Amino acid sequence: MPFTKNPQVFTAKVTETVIGTGDTAVRLGGESVFPLYAFDAEFKNPPILGIDFSDKGPDRHIPGIAAFYEGAESLADIAKRASAAEGASFVSFSLKSADPNGDDESIEESVAKCREVAGAVTRPLVIQGSGNAEKDAQLLGKVAEALEGQNVLLMSALEDNYKGIAVGAVLAYGQKIAAESAVDINLAKQLNVMISQQGVKNDSMAMHVGVAAAGYGFEYVASAMERIRGAALSQNDDMLQTPIVTPLANEVWGVKETIVSEEDFPEWGPVEERGIQMEVATAMACLASGSNAVILKHPESVKTVSTVVSELM
Repeated sequence: MPFTKNPQVFTAKVTETVIGTGDTAVRLGGESVFPLYAFDAEFKNPPILGIDFSDKGPDRHIPGIAAFYEGAESLADIAKRASAAEGASFVSFSLKSADPNGDDESIEESVAKCREVAGAVTRPLVIQGSGNAEKDAQLLGKVAEALEGQNVLLMSALEDNYKGIAVGAVLAYGQKIAAESAVDINLAKQLNVMISQQGVKNDSMAMHVGVAAAGYGFEYVASAMERIRGAALSQNDDMLQTPIVTPLANEVWGVKETIVSEEDFPEWGPVEERGIQMEVATAMACLASGSNAVILKHPESVKTVSTVVSELM
């Protein structure tokens, strides 16, 4: 009996959001098919990968990461090395030192670091804040001002601070922002609606709808992403048609499988190999569920996932 192909192609589509400038700029979204369904129709902008490091430097306790950044000591040198990672389309820079519950670095110091990194990268830049909503409300606006004209993506605008970031980053300085919600389609839509009411258009936004490492409650993340993509395409819900960006690196490299020693669990194999496998598995699960971009940490993970995506597309 012959096989009859019935492609699922929708009239609705995910909005395109551009980050970066010039020849290295990248486009997120634009598809009218379900995630990775390149067999149904052309996938306009295939999923992309970013590589992350923080203002404290890369995690040199991980041998493969230490080797990749060997000899790179300044933030500028580290940024250049990250830009050269095989398979990475953009660089993510996290401002961990700004956290008031940690080093509580001043906004001026953090902004200076962002300038240094932005001046060194050769790919589009994503900035992740301190993780403190109150501090980030002030910090990300200043970062947006300092990097005006570079079209960076700022992670993340929360329900507690979205107004200042939306106005201070997007409307004032033309940057892009990601709206972060907690693994719930209704919360994701609500935040997008509130940000749009500030005057921000869909093509200046992305979503971060939550993340978990594979095997650690990831089914909730997958369900949320799938429902969001389903509503965006099959129901033409324009408040859910923004691209999804998922920063998963820190989540993955904090679970038991990537931390406990080989001496304690010899049957699990080398720690670093486990970490890479967890990062790759989580990244592919995110992409299959609806992410348009994922942010990883280990260069080998980036290379592997990039190869898989290329073969699927």
